[in-house]
Amino acid sequence: MTMQVHVLRLKPADDLRGALEAVFRELHAGGVRAACVVSAVGSLSAAVLRYADQPRGEAVAGPLELLTLSGTLSADGPHLHASVANAQGEVRGGHVMRGCTVRTTAEIVLALLPGWEFGRAPDEATGFQELVIRNPAKS
Repeated sequence: MTMQVHVLRLKPADDLRGALEAVFRELHAGGVRAACVVSAVGSLSAAVLRYADQPRGEAVAGPLELLTLSGTLSADGPHLHASVANAQGEVRGGHVMRGCTVRTTAEIVLALLPGWEFGRAPDEATGFQELVIRNPAKS
């Protein structure tokens, strides 16, 4: 099976993470079991990013340019990382939490991965919910 693409544009005041969760729920209802972010650009009025080894997210005041967004989407939720730049060009990056609010637009391209299924399960080694990958066609 070949990769399929889903393109979306988020509008002002949309929550970046929440919108991607909602889109994947719709895709999942249509049979999609795995997706990833291929490309994303836009702007945010504010962001909430969780940095490495920190228990909570930190608010980043905007306006911000969305420079990168990457990650996986599954029925168990997304795992997304982003980098953003403020008006002085200073860059921050981390794990995307709710509270990343679209300022003008966010243009996102998702790759839908037919034949694959992503999920999340506890990992004893890390203590986190980690990616579980299934390819039923190869089982």
